[in-house]
Amino acid sequence: MNDRVLSFLGLCRRAKKLVIGAEVTEESVSGGKSLLVLYAADASQNSLKRVRRAAQENNVPMLCANRSKDALSRSLGRLCAVLSVEDKGFADRLCEMIDSEQRGEFDDKI
Repeated sequence: MNDRVLSFLGLCRRAKKLVIGAEVTEESVSGGKSLLVLYAADASQNSLKRVRRAAQENNVPMLCANRSKDALSRSLGRLCAVLSVEDKGFADRLCEMIDSEQRGEFDDKI
């Protein structure tokens, strides 16, 4: 199965616009670089606690990627449950993709 969100996250990573990990995501959010925080559906509340607080303080949206930590990790080649997107175009497109996925729509554009 071709997962468009995971493929797009791989593109973000290759463009060096993706930060992987809770601590560095918190730093990205606090530093004003992050435009979107994504987290795995099974991410621990302990991992999300500080990131969520930083995102709220800095008005950075947080979205569940609707993927497991394992799926995100396999896709990105690195263990991860929390991600920060540091590019407006990538962040906007990921929001659209996840939103349309949650509504049950299929979008063939990347």
